[in-house]
Amino acid sequence: MRLHRLDITAFGPFGGTQSIDFDALSAAGLFLLHGPTGAGKTSVLDAVCYALYGSVPGARQSGQGITLRSDHAAPGTRTQVTLDLTVAGRRLEITRQPPWERPKRRGTGTTVDKAQTWLREYDASAGAWKDLSRSHQEIGEEITQLLGMSREQFCQVVLLPQGDFARFLRADAEARGKLLGRLFDTQRFAEVEKCLAERRRATEAQVREGDAALLADAHRMQQAAGGALELPDLAPGEPGLAQAVLTAAAVARSTAREQLAIAHCRLTAAEAAQQTAERALADVRERDRLQRRFAEARRRAALLEERAGAHREALERMERGRKAQTVAPALELREAADAEHRRAAAAEARARALLPQEHADAGAAGLAAAARRAAEELGGLESARRAERRLADLVAERADVDRQERADEDALREAEAWLDGWETTRAALQSRIETAQEAAGRAEQLAVRCEDVRARLAAARTRDRLSGETDEAQRRALAAAEHAVRAKDHWLELKEQRLNGIAAELAAHLTDGEPCAVCGATEHPAPARKVAGHVDREAEDRALAAYQDADEERTAAERRLGDLRAALAAATAEAGDTPTGQLAADAEELERRLTRARHDASGLHAAQEQLRRAEQERERRLADRRQAEVRAAARLTRRESLDREQTALEAELSQARGTAASVAARAEQLQRRAALFTDAAQAARAAEESAQRLKEADGRLAEAAFRAGFATPQAAAAALLDDAAHRELQHRLDAWHTEEAAVRAVLAEADTVAAAAQPPADVAAAEAAAAAAGRLLREAASARDAAARRCAELDRLSARAARGAARLAPLRQEYDRVARLAALTAGTSAENERRMRLESYVLAARLEQVAAAATVRLQRMSLGRYTLVHSDDRSGRGRSGLGLHVVDAWTGRQRDTATLSGGETFFASLALALGLADVVTEEAGGVRLDTLFIDEGFGSLDDQTLDEVLDVLDSLRERDRSVGIVSHVADLRRRVHAQLEVVKGRSGSTVRRHGVA
Repeated sequence: MRLHRLDITAFGPFGGTQSIDFDALSAAGLFLLHGPTGAGKTSVLDAVCYALYGSVPGARQSGQGITLRSDHAAPGTRTQVTLDLTVAGRRLEITRQPPWERPKRRGTGTTVDKAQTWLREYDASAGAWKDLSRSHQEIGEEITQLLGMSREQFCQVVLLPQGDFARFLRADAEARGKLLGRLFDTQRFAEVEKCLAERRRATEAQVREGDAALLADAHRMQQAAGGALELPDLAPGEPGLAQAVLTAAAVARSTAREQLAIAHCRLTAAEAAQQTAERALADVRERDRLQRRFAEARRRAALLEERAGAHREALERMERGRKAQTVAPALELREAADAEHRRAAAAEARARALLPQEHADAGAAGLAAAARRAAEELGGLESARRAERRLADLVAERADVDRQERADEDALREAEAWLDGWETTRAALQSRIETAQEAAGRAEQLAVRCEDVRARLAAARTRDRLSGETDEAQRRALAAAEHAVRAKDHWLELKEQRLNGIAAELAAHLTDGEPCAVCGATEHPAPARKVAGHVDREAEDRALAAYQDADEERTAAERRLGDLRAALAAATAEAGDTPTGQLAADAEELERRLTRARHDASGLHAAQEQLRRAEQERERRLADRRQAEVRAAARLTRRESLDREQTALEAELSQARGTAASVAARAEQLQRRAALFTDAAQAARAAEESAQRLKEADGRLAEAAFRAGFATPQAAAAALLDDAAHRELQHRLDAWHTEEAAVRAVLAEADTVAAAAQPPADVAAAEAAAAAAGRLLREAASARDAAARRCAELDRLSARAARGAARLAPLRQEYDRVARLAALTAGTSAENERRMRLESYVLAARLEQVAAAATVRLQRMSLGRYTLVHSDDRSGRGRSGLGLHVVDAWTGRQRDTATLSGGETFFASLALALGLADVVTEEAGGVRLDTLFIDEGFGSLDDQTLDEVLDVLDSLRERDRSVGIVSHVADLRRRVHAQLEVVKGRSGSTVRRHGVA
């Protein structure tokens, strides 16, 4: 990296614009940047750092960059820093403007303009600058990638702060570790330590969780074993826990199986005892049953002896009833004849009670003659009956004629009343028809308007929807375009990087003895090597494919945007500029009017139909009125004919009915009279016949009773048994015989008699013995089942514990391995004798490189007296790895760097800074640093040492480097000819060059 030019405007103490030509200063190789305290020497270095990284070192960076502005600057002058430099073979120009609080162009007050950044590159072939980017992020990433170091590394390597390195010399290991960690980016090693520690904690937690599960299974096995299992006295995570649990489980399973075998033997013995007790109980119960059976039979036999007399009486009664059954038919015949005679006599008495007094004592023949005379008189009234029926018909016809006359009069009055209001009704209906026709026409017009408004409303809604979609599509198209531009820039950047490193890519295919594809040489002594971050063809092709995909997405987004805009234009042309809400309100109002018009028009057909029916009703009523007039004339003739026929029939009927109210009443009287005489004659004959049959039945009954052995018919009737009495008596006799046979059979059983001869059976004692045997059997079975369940549960839990231990074994191995690595990298392991952390180990290697590089210059500055060495020794109780000592060649002893004097500390820190710059440069990929700055510290050197130091700095020109010394020491102005003076004044600081063209 070589600085060419720096332009500063309104930055720090510089109120105006100041230009610094580093090319002119660097021509001498060594130049001095001096000036009074507070003039702005360090601000020049801050400007370089701000141009490269957008921020200044340390505490001088605050806020958003607004504090970088010079208080001496004019209100209209904007702060700006422009740096022209060459890095990685590319000539670049960086311009940065921090945020600027400026006066408003209109009104009063101030406004803040955002920070801006420009990056340009000089095209030697075109002889002009070309713009690369205006993005803060892209420019920052580009500069960091080209320099290969962060801002902190740059400030330590290029802007050598002697005060920081003097403190570095005297600092303890922790402070040195923080600084070296920032410079060499060893955070990844700290992350490795952290990751291992986290993995150790995670695996430890998993191991503890697995051990806890094993202990839980062990507790369950202890419960299942009934407390016979002894748990291991180990906590989760301690070694040997799994084996101890498995061993205890094996012992518990063996003990449980022994207990199961013992319980099985006890169960077999209990089953045999229980079977013996059950057989004894069955024998005792059977003997008890036979003894009770014999006693019951003896009791029943005694009861039969007591009831023997009643049994004999029942047998005698059954025999008398059997004899009485032969007289039963005669008894039944006599009872039937007696009942019939009583019914006939009662019927005769009732019939004679209805006859007239003069015929009450007449015989059957006289009653029959009277009945014939009444029938003959009834036959003579048939003609009078026909006349009476005709008279009734005439009366009905006359009433019908009167009813028709009244109906016609009512119809005429109604027709006249309806016809009187016809004109009014017709006018009202005609008015309704005209109103409905007008509403129908209005509905057609409103329907056309509604259709138009609905179409505009739909278009307006489409317009509103497409407007939002168009905005979204425009945002997406803009985002796709920006993404395509970024993809293209990334592709071009990778392509350029590949072209820059194409030599290494071609060198990868070189073979000794084969010609080079570029120069044709067959020897390849120093082929180019791929550096870190090399871009190959595959990476370039991926970037090109990503750019093409992004470009296709951009094209699709723009096409989509165009389609949406066309659709939006069409919808806007159809809907107009009327708001959607107003169109919706208009459409709703037209819909309401259309609904009312259609409702009014819907009555047109009904009104027309009602008018047609009214006209038909008028014609019908006129016809009805004419027909009623014709019927009235015809009724007058009919009424006169009916009156003449009615008078003749009434005279005929008056003679025929006599004293009765009517001919029918007279005929009814004669019918009743004939029926009474006929019934009385029949009842008299039936009474005579039933008396004769009763007399014959009495004779046959007396004869049958005598033959059956009964003195009188009444004795035979008393001995007769009905069905219920016969069945009850037969049931008693059968029960006696059955009971007698059953008792004799029981008393004849040999086993029953033998059991009765034995002592009484003790069933309670046998049942108690059987119950005791059953209880012992259940207890033995329960014990056997409990032992079996214990074995099964212990087997299940042991198997689960074995599976858990098997699963836990690789996890415990991983934990042991991770814990060992974590302790080793953290410096807490016994294997790490120096208690050195991994990050400290890497930093110690870097510090060893820095000490070696610094010793080369320190020996020249100290005339070979001092050498910087790295020490791994522990300091006190702390950890080792970052010790730094100085070896004094005069005494041959090694001592701490804190014992150096002020001047010795300066040139030692300077040598350390230069050595650190070399190591960091190599770490950054070998980026060449052609411009360095050394800040202060020269005032502590004597003349001889100062000469040695300047010689060392001047020797840096051998590598085409330029070194700027930042100091206000007056002696340096005589020794260094090329100078840049910073002069401070009331209006701000300015710069001047001395000793250069």
